Amino acid sequence: MAIQESGEMYLETILILSKEKSAVRSIDVSEYMGFSKPSVSRAVGLLRDGGYLNVDRNGHLFLTELGQEVAEKIYERHTYLTRFFQSIGVSPETAAADACKIEHIISDETFEAIKKLPLK
Repeated sequence: MAIQESGEMYLETILILSKEKSAVRSIDVSEYMGFSKPSVSRAVGLLRDGGYLNVDRNGHLFLTELGQEVAEKIYERHTYLTRFFQSIGVSPETAAADACKIEHIISDETFEAIKKLPLK
């Protein structure tokens, strides 16, 4: 099953939060993303059912191997594209915003070609 852009964003957020916290809960995701608790709860359920996420009895969220793979792919794209755009003179804010949009739709081929370009 192909994951939607919103699902990728949730997985990326859980990855980022897991680098900062020992345990990530839905409320942490809600606060980080600025989404309502019911929206996050629904997304968590879909991601769990899709095999991207596990939830323990205390409500802690854990990426599965598949979820980790997707999250790391999106996070790498986001961080690299942000740096790339900044290297060509784009402001940090615009670079991050544009990277966030592009990271979900850029092909693997194009992303790999961009990574071969030297960063200034």
